[in-house]
Amino acid sequence: MTRPLDAKELAARFEGVFGAAPDGVWQAPGRVNLIGEHTDYNEGFVLPFAIDRTARVAVRVRPDSAIRMLSTFGNQGLTTADARSLDRATARGWTKYPLGVIWALQQRGLNIPGLDLLLDSDVPRGAGLSSSHAIECAVISALNELTAASLGAEDMVLATQRAENDFVGAPTGIMDQSASLRATAGHAVFLDCRDQSVRLVPFDADSAGLVLLVIDTRVSHSHADGGYAARRESCELGAEVLGVRALRDVGLEDLEEASGLLDAETFRRVRHVVTENDRVLQAVELLDTAGPGAIGPLLDASHASMRDDFEISCAELDLAVEAARTAGAIGARMTGGGFGGSAIALTPAGSAQRVRTAVERAFAEAGYAAPGIFSVRPAAGARRLA
Repeated sequence: MTRPLDAKELAARFEGVFGAAPDGVWQAPGRVNLIGEHTDYNEGFVLPFAIDRTARVAVRVRPDSAIRMLSTFGNQGLTTADARSLDRATARGWTKYPLGVIWALQQRGLNIPGLDLLLDSDVPRGAGLSSSHAIECAVISALNELTAASLGAEDMVLATQRAENDFVGAPTGIMDQSASLRATAGHAVFLDCRDQSVRLVPFDADSAGLVLLVIDTRVSHSHADGGYAARRESCELGAEVLGVRALRDVGLEDLEEASGLLDAETFRRVRHVVTENDRVLQAVELLDTAGPGAIGPLLDASHASMRDDFEISCAELDLAVEAARTAGAIGARMTGGGFGGSAIALTPAGSAQRVRTAVERAFAEAGYAAPGIFSVRPAAGARRLA
């Protein structure tokens, strides 16, 4: 990946492309979900944090309704659209994310003008680190300011969720954009997805002598495909049969009864969500009291649950987790929606290189593409840069 452009460089590139300076430059981070997978759309608990890799947009409002967009990556040229007639069916590639945000804001009754936009991002795409939400959150932050919409963080979260669900066609919850918009440096975001309440939980791996490694398997995934939607449908079926509003309302003590009411597959899906919610609560308590070094077993248990009960892992993710644990990580799990993407490994700083080498060797021996491995730290949320 090429070096990301800073705000001054992106503004200069924008001016070279569009012939005038942008009105400003905004950025929003990707995220790693520390624990709490597929609990968000079940009105449960999640514990993500924003990472120090971001999407940056230079934006200028136009006097007409024309939309012109370009990115610094890939081979997709200048894309044009009309703010008065956005078409979900024809939106392609990364441009469907800013177009979805514009559409969602229009659905809220806001008058969104035409604009010129240049995107630069160093959030790996298809890696389960929410590169799409980083784009959306950068764009909505820019438009919120440029149009004086005065939306709060909670409103921007819901608007970007609508963009994902109804424009992009991905049935996602509110975790990713909540992390991108509401995070602070050095903290994880403990989010209650039922009421959007947030508590920032200290997560200082450095002080504990730990590193959080991201292992990008290079297996691309998409939330708009059928696997994610099928899991969500299973959860909705489970809630309906059990007579609850959402699986958030099912406790560990209810699982024995649930096993007699649900078919085997639906029960496994339900069991994952119920136990994962409990693991999030345990992780928050341990971070508050014992620190990051205590959550390793919860990460391991989360991965086993996603692999066996929710069945969203893949051979590359399982190998990454196994190799990292064998080489010294104190806990590891896949992160994100599944079916590819990334794993995370919480690793003693002194063992980080050994873990990297072990994972790379394991992938090579299995004949898989070389993984991307890098460390991340909890970073600040979306903001204006210039």
